[in-house]
Amino acid sequence: MRGLALHYVGKYATTRAKLATYLNRKIRERGWDDEKQADIEALVNSFSELGYINDTQFAEARGRAFVRRGYGKRRLDEDLRAAGIEDGDSVSARDFAETSEFIAAENFARRKRIGPFAQEIASEERRRKNMQAFLRAGHGWELARLFVNADPGDVINEN
Repeated sequence: MRGLALHYVGKYATTRAKLATYLNRKIRERGWDDEKQADIEALVNSFSELGYINDTQFAEARGRAFVRRGYGKRRLDEDLRAAGIEDGDSVSARDFAETSEFIAAENFARRKRIGPFAQEIASEERRRKNMQAFLRAGHGWELARLFVNADPGDVINEN
């Protein structure tokens, strides 16, 4: 089992919860023929102590990636929760996402060619769809409205 775990953490950036889920799945799939029960929790703790996995660093990297890709804090929260990151390990990632909120929204608008980054003025139907996309990306209503209602070429300042 240790070999499986080493292969997994060597190949993927992972969290404690994801590693435990992976090992449990592999035991179910392949069976466990040892007399004593597999101690997955001890193995995960050992890997964490050795520095092979670090939930805080994983969360911080995910937070930076989400801001670059234009996703908001709410979307990051959902992703970290799905990855099994505990609240204590995600504080700095959430703080970074919160302080970079405007940058993330600007990145999203640029990537999706919304508002000031669009080629032409959007119709009401297009604005509605852009607003929905902004909200699905985890941005707040006011910030999304600021970008969606902007015309191509407008300069939007962080206020």
